[in-house]
Amino acid sequence: MKNVPHTVTDAAIATIRERIEGGAYPVGSLLPAQRQLSEELEISRASLREALSTLEALGLLTIRPGKGVYVESAQASAGHPWRFADQSSLPDTYQMRFALEGFVARMAALAISDSDIDWFEDNIAALHGALVAAELDEAAQLDFDFHMRIVSIAGNAAIESILRSSADIMKESQRMPFYRRELVLTTWHEHRAILDALKARNPEAAGKAIETHISNAAQRAGVYFPTPRS
Repeated sequence: MKNVPHTVTDAAIATIRERIEGGAYPVGSLLPAQRQLSEELEISRASLREALSTLEALGLLTIRPGKGVYVESAQASAGHPWRFADQSSLPDTYQMRFALEGFVARMAALAISDSDIDWFEDNIAALHGALVAAELDEAAQLDFDFHMRIVSIAGNAAIESILRSSADIMKESQRMPFYRRELVLTTWHEHRAILDALKARNPEAAGKAIETHISNAAQRAGVYFPTPRS
C-alpha cells in the first residue's frame, strides 16, 4: 500500500519524484525555478527547499548553488547508506531512542544541577561551531555526549548500559541528519530547546523536546515512523 503524504513537504517530494521517475523531468535537465515550483505546488519556498534537499539525499537531484537544481538520476539510490543494517535498522534505532530518551529526559529534568547546565551550555556552543565548520564527526560526538549526559543525570543504569553498548550505532544515527546541508543547524536549535526545558526543571517539556528532536532527526535522515503525537 502506498504511503499517503502527511505534510505539504511530503506531497511536494512525492510529486517531484513522480515527475522524475516518469520522465517529465529527464535526467540531466534543470528543474523549473524554485519560485515557479513553489507556486505550482502551493508550497512555501522553505518547504520546497526541504523537499529538494530530501530528493538530493535520495540521489535524484543535484543542487548547484547559483546554478539551479538538476536531475541526477531517475531512480533513488541508497544515498548515505546505513552501515549497521546487520545489527539494527535505522527506523528501529530511532524508535528505540524515542522510547528511551523521552523517559530519561523527564527524569533528568528533576535531577539536573547547575554544573550540569554549564556543561550543556559549553557542549551546544561547541556543537554549533562544529556544524558551521562541517566537522561532522566532531558534531556527532558532541551530539552523542549531549544525549548521554542526559541519560547519566537521569540515573537509570540499565538504559545507560543499553545506549552505551550501542555507541557506534547511536553516533551514526546522530550523524545521518547532518547530510541535509540546509538543515544542518536544526540539531543545534533542537538541543537548545531541550536544554531550556531542562534548565526550567520541567519534566514534561524536556521529554517532549527530546522526542520532537529525535522524530525530526529521523525525518531529516529519511525515516518516518508513527509516534504518540502523530
